[in-house]
Amino acid sequence: MKYTVNMIKTTKEQRKALYRKYQQDPNGSPSYRHFRKRVVQGWDCIMIPWCNMLVGIETDGYTHT
Repeated sequence: MKYTVNMIKTTKEQRKALYRKYQQDPNGSPSYRHFRKRVVQGWDCIMIPWCNMLVGIETDGYTHT
């Protein structure tokens, strides 16, 4: 079965925050690109499952659980 995954559009600050989280713990991802593919769209931020938590990242790069 073949499928494509569309990556969510992110701001530069969100990408920096995602990369910081990836550097802290890649959470089983073999690459940063694979890590970014886990991002889902939240109500007003992006969300990513990370270390048994759901981390929200605002457009200004602020992260919260």
